[in-house]
Amino acid sequence: MHAITIDQPGGPEALVWTEVPDPVPGAGEVVVEVTAAAVNRADVMQRQGHYPPPPGAPPYPGLECSGVITAVGDGVTGHHVGERVCALLAGGGYAEQVAVPAGQLLPIPQQMSVQEAAALPEVACTVWSNVVDIARLRKGRTLLVHGGGGGIGTFAIQLGKALGATVMTTARESKHAQLRALGADLTIDYTAADFVAETQRFTDGRGADVILDIMGAKYLDRNVAALAPDGHLVIIGLQGGRRGELDLGALMAKRASVSATTLRARTAADKARVVRGVRDQVWPLVDAGTIRPVIDRTIPMAQAAEAHRLMESSDHLGKILLLP
Repeated sequence: MHAITIDQPGGPEALVWTEVPDPVPGAGEVVVEVTAAAVNRADVMQRQGHYPPPPGAPPYPGLECSGVITAVGDGVTGHHVGERVCALLAGGGYAEQVAVPAGQLLPIPQQMSVQEAAALPEVACTVWSNVVDIARLRKGRTLLVHGGGGGIGTFAIQLGKALGATVMTTARESKHAQLRALGADLTIDYTAADFVAETQRFTDGRGADVILDIMGAKYLDRNVAALAPDGHLVIIGLQGGRRGELDLGALMAKRASVSATTLRARTAADKARVVRGVRDQVWPLVDAGTIRPVIDRTIPMAQAAEAHRLMESSDHLGKILLLP
């Protein structure tokens, strides 16, 4: 088969479409012939040499895909050759085939193409595990989503609204109309406005109950200032740096919590637990059309460098898909 390889970390040109050995399913795994794979910020970090795949994962980038099962390993039940699925991956999505633990498979949602479904597994598992499983967002609460125009952001806005929360988001002004159409109650242009002041104003001084953050250190102190009493800050990205200063007094005064997680390095058992939660709580919303994937464009997988340049520019809205 062919896959995108990275011989040396570097810029987008480090991504090379190369012939590599076909995957073989291990015990508890299936092989999926890839219809589409989605691009994530983590893939950019891997290309740059900052986010290596965990032990045992394929060396190729790609944390989610969709396709058709072509082989089933020992011990797998409930899945069969020819089944259409989408999958949460530890790596390897930028390829024509990938081996996946069966516990990380999800069915193709009703009335959705196999190609479209590639935009869902990583974002759904990331958002659900942080916003719902950890931060316990529920009806009547307020959610602030940073980076609302990305794949994570567009999904989080929709899930927050589906849960009955009030949703605020930061994004470039050019994306605001589309994010309001997805359900955002307040859109904040982070290039021109102070999101802390805007959040406090919109919530009559209370702040956000849950903040989903992709920036890390750069936003740490301001995120704490934007939290409501008993609020929860969940950090899933470090685009603004990894080292920051935390005012513990401010955190204690609000009885607030800070969590920081990654999904890729979790055990297969923990990922399977997350996938079950998504299948049980999120997939019915997707099947009903309440949540839909937002896809900016599709690009041939051999041209993955172009997709990474677009990702780094932040000019896209939603997900970028790669097609083998």
